[in-house]
Amino acid sequence: MDKKAGFSLKATGVALAVWQAFAPNVMAQQAASDQTVVVTGIRASARSSVAIKRDTMEVVDSITAEDIGKLPDQNVAETLTRIPGVQGYRYGGEGASPVGAGSGLTIRGLSNQTASQINGRSFNTAGGREFNIESAIPGMIAGVDVYKNPSAEHIEGGIGGLVNIRNRNPSDFKGPTFAASVTASHNDLAKDTQPELFVMGANRFDLGGGSRIGVMGAAVYQKSTGRSDNNPANRGGSLKRAVRADSAEYATRAAANTANSPFLPMSSYVGRSDVNFMDNVGTTGANMPNLAGLSADQISNVMSGTGVTTNAFQETIMRERKGLNLGADYRVNNTLRFYAEANYVYYLYHQNYRGLNSVDGANVQNLQTTPFNYTESLANRNINGGSDDVLVNKRALSGTMLNSAVTSLGGDEHTPYTTWVGAAGAEWSPTAELSLKADFSYIKSDKTQDNRSVIMDSAPGKLWSTNRIADGAPHQLTFTGPDLGDPSNFVFRSYDNGTNQSWDDSGHATALSGAYSMDVGPFNRFKFGTRYAHMDSLYKNFRFVGKPLTTDGLPLTASRSNAINAASMPGVIQNAPTNFMDGKAGYAGGFAVYSPDALLGNGVATAFPKAGIPADGAYPELAGERRYVEENTLAGYLVGEFSALDDRLKGNVGVRLVRTSGEAVARAVGLNGALVDVVGKTKYTNALPSFNATYDLTKESLVRFAYGRGMTRAGIGDLNPSISGVNTTNGTANVGNPDLRPLVADSYDLSYEHYFNKTNYASVAVFDKEIDGFFNSLISCQTLDPAVAAPYNGPTGNACTGGQYSVSKRVNAEKGYARGLEVAGQYFFDGAEGILKNFGVSGSYTFVKTSNPLNFGTAAAPRVVSMAQPFQSKHNYTLSAMYEDKKLSGRLAYTWRSMSLFNDVAVNPIDSRSIDAYGILDGAINYEFADNLTLSFNAKNITNKALHRYIGEPDYKTGIELQHYANGRTFSLALRYKFGAL
Repeated sequence: MDKKAGFSLKATGVALAVWQAFAPNVMAQQAASDQTVVVTGIRASARSSVAIKRDTMEVVDSITAEDIGKLPDQNVAETLTRIPGVQGYRYGGEGASPVGAGSGLTIRGLSNQTASQINGRSFNTAGGREFNIESAIPGMIAGVDVYKNPSAEHIEGGIGGLVNIRNRNPSDFKGPTFAASVTASHNDLAKDTQPELFVMGANRFDLGGGSRIGVMGAAVYQKSTGRSDNNPANRGGSLKRAVRADSAEYATRAAANTANSPFLPMSSYVGRSDVNFMDNVGTTGANMPNLAGLSADQISNVMSGTGVTTNAFQETIMRERKGLNLGADYRVNNTLRFYAEANYVYYLYHQNYRGLNSVDGANVQNLQTTPFNYTESLANRNINGGSDDVLVNKRALSGTMLNSAVTSLGGDEHTPYTTWVGAAGAEWSPTAELSLKADFSYIKSDKTQDNRSVIMDSAPGKLWSTNRIADGAPHQLTFTGPDLGDPSNFVFRSYDNGTNQSWDDSGHATALSGAYSMDVGPFNRFKFGTRYAHMDSLYKNFRFVGKPLTTDGLPLTASRSNAINAASMPGVIQNAPTNFMDGKAGYAGGFAVYSPDALLGNGVATAFPKAGIPADGAYPELAGERRYVEENTLAGYLVGEFSALDDRLKGNVGVRLVRTSGEAVARAVGLNGALVDVVGKTKYTNALPSFNATYDLTKESLVRFAYGRGMTRAGIGDLNPSISGVNTTNGTANVGNPDLRPLVADSYDLSYEHYFNKTNYASVAVFDKEIDGFFNSLISCQTLDPAVAAPYNGPTGNACTGGQYSVSKRVNAEKGYARGLEVAGQYFFDGAEGILKNFGVSGSYTFVKTSNPLNFGTAAAPRVVSMAQPFQSKHNYTLSAMYEDKKLSGRLAYTWRSMSLFNDVAVNPIDSRSIDAYGILDGAINYEFADNLTLSFNAKNITNKALHRYIGEPDYKTGIELQHYANGRTFSLALRYKFGAL
C-alpha cells in the first residue's frame, strides 16, 4: 500500500472512531437539545460557525463573535489558530506576523500565500498583498471566515487560502442598539497596564411603504505593552581550535602578540594549564574546515563554537490600535438597496530595545566541551556527495571568556500602519429570478518604519570575565568585573538609523455581479460577475548608518582618544530592566544603555552636533532604491449551481478568467552617477476553474469534494526590476524580475462531516495542493542595461560570454505540494443532566507535509533540495473546554504545534533557524451580574511559555538553542454593556 494512502486511511479511521464514541450519547440527546436550549453567547457563536461550515458550498471554517465586541480572544491572529489547518505565530506575547509583513498565518502549510479580504473586498497592508492580521481589532469584528479552497466567484490571490474579515453592517440590527466596553490589560513581565475602549451604536428607521434606512458606527482604541526577552546566540560553522597556554605554540603566539588591543596581551597567560587560546579555523568551500597542515593532536582540539556566544537582548513592545467602522444603507423596497461603508485601521508597532553584547577575549578559562557531530550535511548539505562524514565531533560547552569588552545597544522602532477602505454600491432584484449588484471600493494604505539606535563601547581599560554555559534552556551568561550599570564604564560609539523606509499604496476596484435562477438540466442557478482593479505602490528608503558620536565627529579610535564618556551625559542614559528573563538566564540585567526615548526627534543630533546627523523628517532619500509598481487586473467568472437526487447532491462548477498587466519601475545608479529608471512590463492570463460537490449520505452526514485552481502573485518587492551589486571585477550582479508569474496550485479536498445537531459536529478531511512555479534565486548569464553597467570585460572569468554578467535573479522554477489531514469536532452536552449540560468541548488536529523545492546550485548546474515551507509545523492541535449558564461563561483553549522552520532556508543548514515545538494555554471568564452588563476576565499564556528558536532546520536537529524567549503572562479585565438586539 502507498504510505500516504495508508496514513490517510488510518487517520480517517481514528477520526471515525472518535465520532462513534460521541455518537450514541449525542443522538439520544439531539431532540431535547434542539427543543429546550435557548442559544446565546458561546453556543450562539458555535452554532453560527457550524451553519457556515455546513451550508456553504465550499471548504470553509469560521469564527463568529460571541457578542457585539466579543471575539473569543483579544487578538484576531490568536483566534484564527483555533481553526483546523491554521497555524499562527506569537511575538512579544501576541499573535503577530513573524517578520512584520503579511498575515502571519500558515494555512495548510503555506505561509505568505494568503489572500485577505474585508467584507468580501480585497484588503492589504502597504507594501504587501496580504493584510497584516495583527493590526486587526477584535472588538470591530463580527466574524472571520477561512476559505481553504475558494471557488471561482472569489477574488483570486492566495493558494494557501482566503481570510475574509466580516465587520458588522446596518442590516445586522433590528432596532436601536448600543454597546460599549472598557478593558485594562496587564503584562506581568513588562509590569505595565494599558486600556482598551470600544463603543458602537446602530439603528434603523422605517420610512413606510417597505422603505427604511439603517445606520451604524463603531470605534475602538486599544493599547498594550508586552516584553520579549531573549538571548541571541551565534550560529554557523564557527570552528575553533583550542591552544593551551602552557604549550610551545601558545608561547610562540604570545611572543608575536601585541598589546595594541582592548584585551590583555597573551603573555599574561603563558604557562597556565587552565587557559586556552581559541584560534579561528579557516574554511574552504561551504563551511568545510581547513585542517591542512595541522597535526593529529591539533586536529583533535578543533571544535564547534556554535551557540556559545549568547548575549542579553530585551524588547519592550508597545502596540496601539485605532479602528473606525461606519455604515449606512437605504432599502427602497424589497428589491432595491443602496449602501455605503468605511473601515479605518491604524496600528502602531513600537518597541524600545536594549542589548548587552560581550566582545569575547580570545582566551578562555576552564574550557569544557560536549559531544557534537558537525557533519557534512549540517555544514553544506553534503555538497560533495558520498558518505556524510563527521567533520568535528565536539562543541564548546562552557568557560570563562577572560578580559572581554562589552557593547551596549539602545534602540527604538516606530512602525505605523494605516489602512482606509471605503465602499458604496447597490443591490437590485428586478425579478424574482434575477439579482444584480454593483460595488465600488477604494483603499489607501500607508506604512513607515523608523528604527534608530546608539551603540556604546566599554571605556578604556574596562574589561570583564564573561562566564558562559551553552547548555540547557536558557543558556547561562554572567559577568565578573566593573559595574555594568555605571555609565562611566561606557563611551559613545555611533548612531544608526539603519531602517527608515516608507510604503505608499492605493487602489480601487469596481465589481459587477449577479445571479439568475433557472432550470437548465441539473443547474438551478447561475452566478456571474466581472471585476476591474487597480493597485499602485511606491517605496522610498531614507536609512543611514555609522554617524560617529565622538569629540571630533570621526570614528571612535581603538585607544578611545576621541571618546565621550557616557557619564558626561546622564540625561540620555538609563538602566535596562533588572528582571531580564526573570533571572533564569544568569545575568538579570540592569546595564547602562542609551535611552530609547532620547533617540526620538532631533535628540541625538542636538546632543552630538559634530556627528553630522540630518534633521528629523528631512533625511535625504536614497533615490537609487526607490521603486514603483502599478498593476491592473480584469477578471470575469461564471459559476453554475446544481442539485440532483432530490437535492441530496448539491454543488457548483465554474471558472474565473483573470488578466493581469503591470509596470514596475526601479531606480539605479548609472555609469556617470546619474539616476536611471529601469522599467519592466508584464502581462499574463490565468484560467482558474473550480468544482464543489456535497452529497448527503443521511440527514446528518455528508461527503464534500472540492477542486480549485488558485494563484498567488509575486510579492510587490519581488517585481522590482532593480540592478544592484554590479561587480566589474568578477562580473557578477543582482537583478530583479518583473516578469515573475504567479504561483499556481491545483487543490483537492475530500471531507466527511457529521452534524449531530445544529451545534455539534465531527469531521475529517484530506487535502492536496499541487503547486507550480515556486520562486527561486538562480544564477544565469544576462546582458545588463548599458546605462547602468558597461559590458563586462574584467580579469576574472564568470562563465559568461559577450560581455554578459553572472546574475542572481528570482525566477519561477520548481514544483511542490502541500498535503495533509484535518480532524475536527465540537460537542456541547445540552441534553445531559445536572451541571454537565453547561459544558462543551471542541478541538482539531492537523497533519501537513509540504515540499518547497529550492535550488542551491545554478540554472546550468541545479542542486534542488526539497524543503518544508517556512513556519509550517507538521503536527498541530487545539483543544478547548467551554462552560456557559445563564450568568457565567468561560473557556480554556490550548494550542500546540510541532517544530517549524523560521523564515527562509539558509544555504547551509547550520545557518538556518527553527522554532521549537510549543503549546500556549489561554482562558476567559464572563459573568453577567446585571442585565446587559458583563464583567470579563481574560488570561493569556497562562503557563508562561514562549517560542524558543534553535540552530539548524527541523530535519537537522542540533539540540542547540539559538534564542530563549520570555514574554510573561497577560491578564485583562473588561466591563461590557449592551442594549438592543441583533
